[in-house]
Parts: sequence; C-alpha cells; structure tokens
Amino acid sequence: MILMAAGHNLWPMYYLMKKYLLNCVLFLLPVMLWDGLFTSRLPAAFQPGVFRSHIPVWLQNAENATRILVFALPLFMPLPISKLNQKAGFKVYLAGLALYFAAWIAQIDYPQSPWSQSLWGFMAPAYTPIIWLAGIALMADSFYCKLPYRRVYYLSVSAVFVVLHCWHTWLVWERVG
Repeated sequence: MILMAAGHNLWPMYYLMKKYLLNCVLFLLPVMLWDGLFTSRLPAAFQPGVFRSHIPVWLQNAENATRILVFALPLFMPLPISKLNQKAGFKVYLAGLALYFAAWIAQIDYPQSPWSQSLWGFMAPAYTPIIWLAGIALMADSFYCKLPYRRVYYLSVSAVFVVLHCWHTWLVWERVG
C-alpha cells in the first residue's frame, strides 16, 4: 500500500519518521515515566531541594552533562532486535529495569528498613542504572549517521554518568545519613 495524500506519495516521509522514531530512546521512556511519577514519593533526602543542595557545582555540571549524553545518544541508535546479542541485551535491560524499580520501591515503601538506611540501599537507585544502560548498549549496533558504532562508546559515557551520580548520592548520604 502506498501512502498518498493530495496526490503526493507519503511513503518517503513515513519511512523517515518511522526510522527516526523507532530508536533506542524508547528504552528510556519507562525510566523517565517512572522517575516522573514516583520521585515525589521518595524520602526527603531524595527530593530535589535536599538532594541537590551542598553538591559541588563542578560535580552537578559533570553529572548533568553526562546525563544529557546518556539520554541523547540513544536518539541516534536504531532499534533492531534481531541478533542474538541484541536479545541478550534486552534481557540485561529488563533485569536492570527490574532492579532499578525494586531499588526505588525499597526507598518508597520501606524507607526505615536496614537496607534503605544502609549505604548500599540508599545508593541503589544511583548504581542500578548501569545494568539497564548496559542492556541498551548491547542492543544497539549502529548509529543513524555514518560513524562506526562501538558498544564501548555508550558504555563509557554511561559508566562516567553512573560514577558521578553515585558520588553525588554518596555525598547526600554522608550529609543526611
């Protein structure tokens, strides 16, 4: 079926839109939705007013710059899931997402538990993203542009982001924990 409107073939536009809308950023949508819906339910230490205060500006800027890269790069990574490593990447992504959500649920529903009060429990929402980010890196196999894709590119940016985010979270834990 050829897409037509007012005598014009819309197939090229449909193909272009489909190509650029079906990318790895779709894997970030559950995380963004989760964060948007549940951040306000986290304990006070995780609320923006507390979480962002007394953090060195250079750390905030570095963390935000790498966060932008981590969330922007998937826009340029097509979404094929046909190869074996991509299916394995999807499994890693799902496992990481489950752990990330569980880390949040522990903080929301059991904020006074020994786990949530411990350094590892408090920081779990900061370090578990490396798992689902690794899953995204494993699923992707190219960029839309002619640049060669290497998993290490996205993994490196993701690792730097997670290290900075963990450092930030550790500083908060030291201050309020």
